[in-house]
Amino acid sequence: MPASRPPFRTRTRALAAVAALPLLVGALASCGYGSEAADDKKPEKAAGGSKLSTDRVKIGYFPNLTHATALVGVEKGLIERELDGAELVPSTFNAGPSEIEALNSGSIDIGFIGPSPSVNGYVKSKGDSLRIISGSASGGVKLVVDPGKIKTVKELRGKKIATPQLGNTQDVTFLHWISEQGWKVDAQSGKGDVSVVRTDNKITPDAYRSGSLDGAWVPEPTASKLVADGAEVLVDEADLWPDKKFVITNVIVSQKFLKEHPDAVEAVLRGSVKTNKWINDNPEEAKASANDALKTLTGKPLPAEVLDPAWESIQITDDPLAATLDSQAEHASVAGLLEQPDLHGIYDLRPLNKVLKAEGAPAVDDAGLGVK
Repeated sequence: MPASRPPFRTRTRALAAVAALPLLVGALASCGYGSEAADDKKPEKAAGGSKLSTDRVKIGYFPNLTHATALVGVEKGLIERELDGAELVPSTFNAGPSEIEALNSGSIDIGFIGPSPSVNGYVKSKGDSLRIISGSASGGVKLVVDPGKIKTVKELRGKKIATPQLGNTQDVTFLHWISEQGWKVDAQSGKGDVSVVRTDNKITPDAYRSGSLDGAWVPEPTASKLVADGAEVLVDEADLWPDKKFVITNVIVSQKFLKEHPDAVEAVLRGSVKTNKWINDNPEEAKASANDALKTLTGKPLPAEVLDPAWESIQITDDPLAATLDSQAEHASVAGLLEQPDLHGIYDLRPLNKVLKAEGAPAVDDAGLGVK
């Protein structure tokens, strides 16, 4: 039975065809079950090479805290350990579209990525390019504001609020939330009762400090960076969803790779599930590991005043929270940013549920959007 798919307060219907939208994702991570403690030893290659159907697996992810599963799983060797001698080849990306392009070209086989580029990539290929095979992270998105200008929701009217990019996951959610307040904003221009200013997360803190923004609806760690600069949290998006959960990161795979190397896909998912288990069992060590990975990838770790609250607001989960992805796509349709897409077939959770069963964990649901 498909799971119910409520949006924030109401729900209309399922969607059907996403036009090309400029999508930016600022976040990806994971959670789960499993066993096996982490250590600093990288896995040794099995004698005679890989026992899988491929000698290497290429994965992509962002150097973002919300990609904690990939950050920790790679840094600790927990994912490669499950590959039975095959080589893990990691690549990092700064935006969803470039990761989707890499998946389509075969430069990567599996990617940690946000819901909007997942939907966009699936629909633009008419359902032929990818499948979502696991969840990764929930939460980690907040509306933070200048407390000197805004103390209540009503005081947002007439103010300038940033989102990462037109049509990205946070932009869509903020437009939907604005409409629920009874305000009107033109989705394309961002002009209306609230000025929606599309601003790259990298420059949002500087824009806020300069006074050109009054706040931002953004993912972590940008939200906590703004709080460190004096902003205050007005809305935590988790409070708007059932059970305070919504997808911010999931795991996708090339359909070609899934068909040709199902054993390798299962192996990566085993590594992901065990990494998630270790993260949830060892949150402080995992936080430090993720920050070490960020330092290696970006040259700069997050300071404690940013790292600690950002980490606290992200939930690591194997569950793809499929109903919330469907709702997010519907919000974009209602806002006029896309036509109704048909998402049936975007999920294939059979490999994940096989792994979870072996770990003694409950199966996860595709909300009626899985392959038949």
